[in-house]
Amino acid sequence: SSGCKLWKKILEEREKGSVVGNVVRDLDLDLGSLSARRLRVVSGASRRFFEVNWETGEMFVNDRLDREELCGTLPSCTITLELVVERPLELFSAEVVIQDINDNNPSFPTREMKLEISEAMVPGTRFPLEIAHDPDVGSNSLQTYELSRNEYFALRVQTREDSTKYAELVLERSLDREREPGVQLVLTALDGGTPARSASLPIRIVVLDANDNAPTFNQSLYRARVLEDAPPGTRVVQVRATDLDEGPNGEIIYSFSSHNRAGVRELFSLDLVTGVLTVKGRLDFEDAKLHEIYIQAKDKGANPEGAHCKVLVEVVDVNDNAPEITVTSVYSPVPEDAPLGTVIALLSVTDLDAGENGLVTCEVPPGLPFSLISSLKNYFTLKTSAVLDRETVPEYNLSITARDAGTPSLSALTTVRVQVSDINDNPPQSSQSSYNVFVPENNRPGDLLCSLAASDPDSGLNALISYSLLEPRNRDVSASSFISLNPQTGAVHATRSFDYEQTQTLQFEVQARDRGNPPLSSTVTVRLFVLDLNDNAPAVLRPRARPGSLCPQALPPSVGAGHLVTKVTAVDLDSGYNAWVSYQLLEAPDPSLFAVSRYAGEVRTAVPIPADLPPQKLVIVVKDSGSPPLSTSVTLLVSLEEDTHPVVPDLRESSAPREGESRLTLYLAVSLVAICFVSFGSFVALISKCLRGAACGMTCFPAGTCACLTRSRRREGLPPSSGILRIQLGSDDPIKFVDVGGHSHGCTPLASAPTRSDSFMMVKSPSAPMAGEPVRPSCPPSDLLYGLEVRPLQAQPMLEGYSDAGMWLGHVPENILVSL
Repeated sequence: SSGCKLWKKILEEREKGSVVGNVVRDLDLDLGSLSARRLRVVSGASRRFFEVNWETGEMFVNDRLDREELCGTLPSCTITLELVVERPLELFSAEVVIQDINDNNPSFPTREMKLEISEAMVPGTRFPLEIAHDPDVGSNSLQTYELSRNEYFALRVQTREDSTKYAELVLERSLDREREPGVQLVLTALDGGTPARSASLPIRIVVLDANDNAPTFNQSLYRARVLEDAPPGTRVVQVRATDLDEGPNGEIIYSFSSHNRAGVRELFSLDLVTGVLTVKGRLDFEDAKLHEIYIQAKDKGANPEGAHCKVLVEVVDVNDNAPEITVTSVYSPVPEDAPLGTVIALLSVTDLDAGENGLVTCEVPPGLPFSLISSLKNYFTLKTSAVLDRETVPEYNLSITARDAGTPSLSALTTVRVQVSDINDNPPQSSQSSYNVFVPENNRPGDLLCSLAASDPDSGLNALISYSLLEPRNRDVSASSFISLNPQTGAVHATRSFDYEQTQTLQFEVQARDRGNPPLSSTVTVRLFVLDLNDNAPAVLRPRARPGSLCPQALPPSVGAGHLVTKVTAVDLDSGYNAWVSYQLLEAPDPSLFAVSRYAGEVRTAVPIPADLPPQKLVIVVKDSGSPPLSTSVTLLVSLEEDTHPVVPDLRESSAPREGESRLTLYLAVSLVAICFVSFGSFVALISKCLRGAACGMTCFPAGTCACLTRSRRREGLPPSSGILRIQLGSDDPIKFVDVGGHSHGCTPLASAPTRSDSFMMVKSPSAPMAGEPVRPSCPPSDLLYGLEVRPLQAQPMLEGYSDAGMWLGHVPENILVSL
């Protein structure tokens, strides 16, 4: 921004430290903040003539002020200054007028002047005298001339067009060489100072014999114009004089008069014979716009007489000076969040040419977030015009061009380097929004699970990233008990060995946070999936027996083929193929008497059993489908026994129950029939929806999940269903495989006990035993079967599942696969 303009004046040659004025009071600035705001004086000159005292606010003289050295003969001498303060950046203009004092004496270019005057010269003839020079101006400059007393000559003081004065000697009385061959005069030049200063010039006049006709010019004043870039030899003007005499007295020689300014003979050349004035040196419009030249013409007579004329040569400006750019102040680096209009630099531009040749414009290349605004005359302010982004462009080398309006136009180029400083405006970003990590169980503690990579386009502390583990408050299991996170590298290591049977999945969030102020962060979700290994052998749940002991099983006498001796039920804590178990008769005295269902584990008679069959020791091996497979065995002791227990009558045989038992049986029968109908209706509806949903039998529910039901489909690698309800969950659910036998007389354990309330429970079927089979004791409470836990990722609509025998399977999530 720019402020007001100050105007001060001071006499030249003031001693160093002299006070010019109090800029703090004049500009209404805060004296206490001068040091912090770095108030300084800026000028285009190489010398620093003025400085500001930060403690008092006074501007004082810092270097010698010589008005004649600074401004020459200009009538007014002004030094233009700029006062710059920062934070915020402000610019004030000041002008200091250097007032002249009478410190210079007038001086003549020669120590003595000689004039040759013919005695025939008539009174009234004028003779120009040497001009005196005084570098002072105004009243201290040359004011007048004085001539010593004599009887022949008088002095006339004339004023030139540039206000300088010169003297002419006027003949008032005819000379007589015979009487007085010479005259001695003294010319005194006086300035107007107090006290006045002066200089004297002795004049020696030699009286010559008469040459009665003097040359005369056809005009007393000549005017001419010449371009300042005119090369040497360029013709300016030709003066002409005539002499009525004949012979040598009529031949004219042209020459420069003695009272021309110093330097005229270096700039111009005059032909002595033709009177043609040509350019000799290099003209400069900026130094002198007008040259006043005095020319005299003399004949070649014995007593030559002279005539004088004046030539005014106007120098025409050409565009020969390129602009000059001075960068006075630069604000760099600039924060990338700097508001629009922030001042970046102050520039001053000067062009020594005049008129349109001196009109200067400044510009920056288009497409950059900067603009130049003219604040004061020949001053420009570089400001931001768009939002800066260090991550896109961290530094600008601005090429600033200053161009004048001349023809052809001249220009100057300077480069301003502007650095953009970083602010924390970018949070760390990961290459992935989430990571899926698969780790086999039984891993070694300290194994590297994954490395989280985040990057931050900022710089410095704003780009330094640290990683931390986010722990939800409502989660039962803490992720930090399983993994460790390196806060510098983002490497995730296991702190202990994973067990698939205890933990199938683990989800946690990692926060990447930079060190900016304020810090920014982002989070990434890590889903860790534990891969199952075949590290658990099948465990026999039924029949229950101590390790190494026999499990007795009794057969009624005279049973036929296909009689169910018992059902061996085993479970494998692994999952998938590792949990699929098969049953095989390993040892038997007579393998032809008994058969074992490979997948159901049912031990049945293969042939009718004779009444005198001795006890049979059967070894049943249970093997999973893992690689390598693991197995376990159970030993059954099957023997015939007398029918000492009352046989439970077949449900199809009617007997006469007691009145209370009949009523209870009726209630149970009605309840069982109702449950069967409801179960059958539910499965029919579910199957119809699956058939309508898709060819694969997929049924979609409002929550976006699906269940699929199919009838008696064999899948590659799966055991035949044989009327057994199987529930196979999708790959995203931790529940493995559910097998509910429809012909078991006892409970069918399917998996380990639940760990949370959202696990579902399988219960024993209330169906009656087959006809002719004895009633078996109920299962112990430990034989109740619980499904494996379901991870509660989100609330899911539930289905009620029932077997075709009326068994209620529990609330099953919709996204499981049910196959019959």
